Amino acid sequence: MALELEEISLQQKFEEAIASEDKLLIQDFLNHQNISDVADLIYTNEDFESQIMSHLAIHRAVSVFKILELPTQKRIIHDLPPFKTAELLNELPPDDRTSFLSELPSNVVRELVKTLNPEEIKITLSLLGYPENSVGRLMTPDYVYVYENDTIEDVFNTIRRFAKSSETIDVLYVLNDKGELLDDIRIKDFIMATPEKKVSDLMDGRYISLHAEDDQEIASEIFRMNNRVALPVVSKSNKLLGIVTIDDVLWVAEEEYSEDMQKIGGTQALDEPYLEMPLFKLFKKRIGWLVVLFLGEMLTATAMSHFEGEIQKFVVLALFIPLIISSGGNTGSQASTLIIQAMAIGEITVANWWRVIRRELIQGLMLGSVLGLIGFLRVLVWARIAPGIYGNYEIRVAFTVGFALLGVVLWGTLSGSMLPIIIKRLKGDPAVSSAPFVATLVDVTGLVIYFSVAYLFLQGILL
Repeated sequence: MALELEEISLQQKFEEAIASEDKLLIQDFLNHQNISDVADLIYTNEDFESQIMSHLAIHRAVSVFKILELPTQKRIIHDLPPFKTAELLNELPPDDRTSFLSELPSNVVRELVKTLNPEEIKITLSLLGYPENSVGRLMTPDYVYVYENDTIEDVFNTIRRFAKSSETIDVLYVLNDKGELLDDIRIKDFIMATPEKKVSDLMDGRYISLHAEDDQEIASEIFRMNNRVALPVVSKSNKLLGIVTIDDVLWVAEEEYSEDMQKIGGTQALDEPYLEMPLFKLFKKRIGWLVVLFLGEMLTATAMSHFEGEIQKFVVLALFIPLIISSGGNTGSQASTLIIQAMAIGEITVANWWRVIRRELIQGLMLGSVLGLIGFLRVLVWARIAPGIYGNYEIRVAFTVGFALLGVVLWGTLSGSMLPIIIKRLKGDPAVSSAPFVATLVDVTGLVIYFSVAYLFLQGILL
């Protein structure tokens, strides 16, 4: 309740400041708010978003712009006066500016790049020149470096001169005269060293670096495994090109997670925000998988037509078809989702396939036994409620349903867990073995398993 009152109070104060039309009052109000609160005001007052940005001090405007959603960023850049746009883009850190420009049409990018000063143009075009989704697009050239022969006193002089424009000084990078990376050293090691010591005395040569052409997912994994706030980016000749910071990698991880969720749901990954994407483009993203899945489900109809004679002989078999195939599909989707998620965070690799099979084999037997027992009991109970519905063969029908469920669930767990690993082994994206795809596959094969079990228990009696 207190938080709600605070938000209401902030909104009321903002409205009062805007109503006053006093520019100094508006500036003073906005510049004394938390960055996140200003962002909330922008989201709440869309009609005033460019006005809010115009009244902020430039360094605060940059901080706010960085945390806004892309659609809002686009509107602000479109509505801001040209001089304010130029000021904002020039002050944005190179990595954030590159990330924003990467989402815009090429003709818009060309016009916005013209607003940058010569040095920023050079940096921006250099970063945009790296492949899409590469580490090069994430890095910033704003970092502090020192040389191996520098003294600790030299290091602190360097920090005083260049740290203000650096994105982080938690780590300093050691170069040789050729600009090649030799080491990275945490700032605390310099602080604890005596002034006359040399940088070379602190070096151990154990550093981790990224390559500019590496995929951004690789960077995310390396950050996670090594607990770093920043990592150096080097060229093929080990020349230091820039650094990547943890905040950029977190954005990448969020985007990758969103893409995987979309693929698991049976669509292509959306390359634009949902509400910003044109309807026809959204249609194209969704229709492909739906057609594939629809054609797959047609195989279910084909399988049922193959067993049409058996269904006619004992119509009650048809009653359990939805139960059987949905149980298999649900189990397969569940297994697929678990494996895809585990692969995404590095818990499972292709090399673990045999361990996965063994675990899912046991899981399939356990899950199938429980569902099979429930199905078995359901048939017997229903035979008591509606005598004669299964003739005098309720035990055989119960065994048919029970063992069919066991088989279908076991197959669902195995196929759902193995498909992502197989696709990964073939250099594909495991997320494309989405839950709907697995469910469709198990639907078709589940019918074959069901009627094969029915033959086993009912052949020569009802079939």
